[in-house]
Order: sequence, then C-alpha cells, then structure tokens
Amino acid sequence: MSRTPGATVVAVVVTHQRAELLKASTAVIAGQSRPVDHLVVVDNADERVVADHVASLAIPTTYIGSKHNLGGAGGFALGMLQALALGADWVWCADDDGRPEGPDVLATLLACAQRHGLGEVSPVVANIDDPDALAFPLRRGLVWRRKRSELFADGDDPSEDLLPGIASLMNGALFSADTIDRVGVPDLRLFVRGDEVEMHRRLVRSGIPFGTCLTAAYLHPDGSDEFRPILGGRMHTQYPDNEAKRFFTYRNRGYLMAQPGMRKLLPQEYARFAWFFLVQQRDPAGFREWLRLRKLGRTEHFDKP
Repeated sequence: MSRTPGATVVAVVVTHQRAELLKASTAVIAGQSRPVDHLVVVDNADERVVADHVASLAIPTTYIGSKHNLGGAGGFALGMLQALALGADWVWCADDDGRPEGPDVLATLLACAQRHGLGEVSPVVANIDDPDALAFPLRRGLVWRRKRSELFADGDDPSEDLLPGIASLMNGALFSADTIDRVGVPDLRLFVRGDEVEMHRRLVRSGIPFGTCLTAAYLHPDGSDEFRPILGGRMHTQYPDNEAKRFFTYRNRGYLMAQPGMRKLLPQEYARFAWFFLVQQRDPAGFREWLRLRKLGRTEHFDKP
C-alpha cells in the first residue's frame, strides 16, 4: 500500500448528460482541504459544456470525451487507468450525481487508510436530501441499517471509525494504486449496475484490508426505494423503478452470482426473488423475465437491450 504523506491523489469522475450535477460535484472535489493533485473527468456523452467546465477548474485536470458510451463500468475503468498513468498513488472515485459531504472528506479518508493500513477506504454514502439517512440500506449480519447512527453494531466501540470489510465502491471510494494493480478495474461488459459489487467481490477475495470510514460521508440521491422488504423486513430484494435498470441489474446479477465467492448466495437469491415475484407481487411474468435476464448474465451474453 502506498504511504499517504506526500502521495499523489487523482480524482476520477464519470459523467453522462448531467452537466449541472457534475458542476456541484467537482466544486466540492476541487475545494478539499487536502487538495487533489489532479482530476480526471470521463464524459460518456462527449459534451462541449462539460469539457469547458472541466477546463475552467482551478486544479490540474484531464478531460476525456468518449464518443462511445462506456457506461459507469467502462468510464471508471478508463479513468482509473488514466489516473495510474498520471502517477497516482491513490485514486478517488466519484459519480456525477453525488458529492463529498464537505471539504475534509479526502483528508479524513487518507488518515483512516493510513491509521488502519487499508488498500481501499470508502465514506458512508448518505442521502443527499437527508444526510442522517443512508442512500442505500446496509446489512450488518441479519439486520438492515438505514440510518448513519445505526451503523455501529451492538457492542461496538463508539470511538471506532472503521467498518471493516464493507464498502460502497465508486461513491467516494479511495483506492491505493497497489490495490488497483492487484484487483483490476471495473469490467466494461457490465456497463452499469453491479460493476461495483463485482469489484467488491475481488477486494474480498484478494485479502486486501478495506472498509468504510464512519467519520466521512459522500452525499448521493436516495436509492433505498429499490430495495423492497420481504418476510416482514427480514430480507430484501432489489426492484429498480424502470425496465432498463432492471435489465442491467438482473442480467449483471446473473453473472455475479456465477463467480467464485458469490455462488454460496445462490439458494438465497432464488428464494428471495421467487418469494418477491410469485408470492408478494403475484407476478409470474416478472419472475420469468428475472430468470431470463439472470441466465443472460450467467452465460456471459452481454448484449444491451
């Protein structure tokens, strides 16, 4: 793992037709108390307004306008490789619709990584409209947490600042260059949805220490509505709000669940989605579509809809 003092930090942001949101994100990134050394913006829409904005920032920048939509997976893969080519010791990833909670997030993440010997560290991903709520529910053991104040399990030391072995990637995630060398970059084939889960799988299997820093936060639009409770809230299933999101989510989960380290979850996966579609929603057609999409992923057919 790279040492943090004097390290070069390159931030990577991927965007697609959200110039105004990007401006809000980059304003906070450019205003960190521990300045980023370089910012790479991968623009999947190759828009002049984005190129002009990036050029106007008062920090060193690289703009990559892609005439081919690489998705979040390909965009971060390209941006992370560019960051390494620029000499990054640490790569700080951010989406265009979120932003660090304040000016000290990068400094806090670097200090946490150094203190705990981490190869990757993520902030808590909080709801941009309600910062005490989590943008995505997080499970610890059998209990789902929806508030930042609930992230400590019973008996945890309240002074501890790290949730080890759990991280939301890309939303403010900070990777050491050595970690990227060892686990790779996101898989272009996944396009969107699940690419961060696949990276998390690789992190777990690599044995590299990683986790979530509980004293830093990244603000993101609420995504908890996608996670539908079943069995009285004891379990959840993911049901995105539109057909395109469901296509990529379920297809990519089919691929993910066929990978080493994930296969043990298959019985639970079938049970959860069968219950959701057949019992709770009474939607046999939806269950058949779920089966079709997950088979596409399992057999590595990555056609787009």
